[in-house]
Amino acid sequence: MMSIFIMIGAYRYYAGLAERFGKTKWQLGLLAIAIYLGFQFLFLFCYIIYEKLANPEFVNNNDFGRFTFVNFISWLFAIAVVYAFHTYLEKKFTKEQTKKPSLEIDKIGSKEL
Repeated sequence: MMSIFIMIGAYRYYAGLAERFGKTKWQLGLLAIAIYLGFQFLFLFCYIIYEKLANPEFVNNNDFGRFTFVNFISWLFAIAVVYAFHTYLEKKFTKEQTKKPSLEIDKIGSKEL
């Protein structure tokens, strides 16, 4: 349930970024969800491999449907990755916006005082 709320927040966060820079909202929103879910699967997959190597009976004796400290840590790390990628995209879009020749074309013919 918590992951659903995090995905909704990530979608809206990236949609706001898309709106600021004139990009397609749903594409960046789905990118945010893909980043979140991809990191979750990668993190939990690595954790299960670690536990399986450290404790061979882990998979047989574990209930994966309950809340654990590992789930909480994976949520925090996934949120950090989503935020870091958002910052990267924001810098990239800012650079693209400043490199557009239309900004220089608009200045042609204007007098600077």
